[in-house]
Amino acid sequence: MNVKIENVEKNVVQLEIEVDAAKFEEGMKRSFFKNAKKFNIPGFRRGKAPRSIIERYYGEQVFYEDAINYVCPEAYDEAIKENNIHPVDRPEIDIKQIGSGENLIFTAKVTVKPEVELGEYKGVEVKKAEVVVTDDDVENELKRIVERNARLVTVEDRPVQSGDIAVIDFEGFIDGTPFEGGKGENYNLVIGSGQFIPGFEDQLIGANAGDEVDVNVTFPEDYGNKELAGKPALFKVKVNEIKFKELPVVDDEFAKDVSEFETLDEYKADLRKKLTEAAEHRAKHETEEKVIEKVVENAVVDIPRVMVERQIDNLVYDLDLRLRYQGMNLKSYLEYQGIDESSFREQFSERAEKEVKTQLVIEKIKEVENIDASEEEMKEEIKKLAENYKEEPEAFENRLKEEDKDYIKDNLIVRKTIDFLVDNAKLV
Repeated sequence: MNVKIENVEKNVVQLEIEVDAAKFEEGMKRSFFKNAKKFNIPGFRRGKAPRSIIERYYGEQVFYEDAINYVCPEAYDEAIKENNIHPVDRPEIDIKQIGSGENLIFTAKVTVKPEVELGEYKGVEVKKAEVVVTDDDVENELKRIVERNARLVTVEDRPVQSGDIAVIDFEGFIDGTPFEGGKGENYNLVIGSGQFIPGFEDQLIGANAGDEVDVNVTFPEDYGNKELAGKPALFKVKVNEIKFKELPVVDDEFAKDVSEFETLDEYKADLRKKLTEAAEHRAKHETEEKVIEKVVENAVVDIPRVMVERQIDNLVYDLDLRLRYQGMNLKSYLEYQGIDESSFREQFSERAEKEVKTQLVIEKIKEVENIDASEEEMKEEIKKLAENYKEEPEAFENRLKEEDKDYIKDNLIVRKTIDFLVDNAKLV
């Protein structure tokens, strides 16, 4: 197999690949065996006519498509591997010469990974993120835990007041006509939370359980659903039940109930410890982000648009997945937001470009600094993952496919490269 390579434009190369006639003949034979039953030749049972007879009737071209599909992908993969080419998109294939007894010649035009020109990446100066946990932080965390352990108590002797949970049925109307999404039953609405349209919750204050209330509001001008934005609406609301949160007394007994500690002071000390560990983790991540951002800023790379589009695909897919977990999908989300898919994708463009550049720069630094993962480091990483999945390391490793191990190794090398950059940065 002969390969000629030409740079046709920035980050785009064209390979002219010449495949031996014998190899193309293998493809023609495979194509014949696959398609023989499709041809009805007089004097032969279907599928029993020799290849030479079929070619005489229909021309050998009837076998070209599958022969190309057998031969070209393998030849292309071999060509890019031997010539150390890193495509980032599918190639455009163009057949230049084809025929029995002849070498197959085709071109493959493909976008490739761009060259990265590194700037300063060792010794970059960034401000180190601080780790501070105050008494207020501990008290606020304790308040959140107290809230989670609050008991809901039904109110029977007074009307709704701010801070209550009103269990309501409601239906919304515009000009006397119900609108889509404006109806709910037994909805738990925290009065004063701002969950509903401004003015809605205030109009329920003073209502008793069993009361039916007319709530008049106007949708904000910037409301997500443009069909409702700026329009006045009437909601028919029935208050089914009123509840309030009864908070537990915060003392040693509370500490015993929610933790393994005997006293409130011991529990607070543990909260401070956990908050400090979390703050240290955030500070480490923030410092890494600052170093990476500075290093990426210093680098120069011309990113092909196709790489940005692929990253946008990933970001949109992730969002769609999260929406599905919430009972929605991307289509209904876009309709609700009143935005078309093209404009929506464009919102991700800057972020996607930044993420692609970061990936390329880290890969280049890894290459320049010869950063790799040893067998011992891989063993340790697999052991940690096995612990996360509560499995024995050996059994966990035996389940891994080669592509799984490659993925684990790639992530490990990226982390080592980031550690290298932080270790060599000037943290002030």
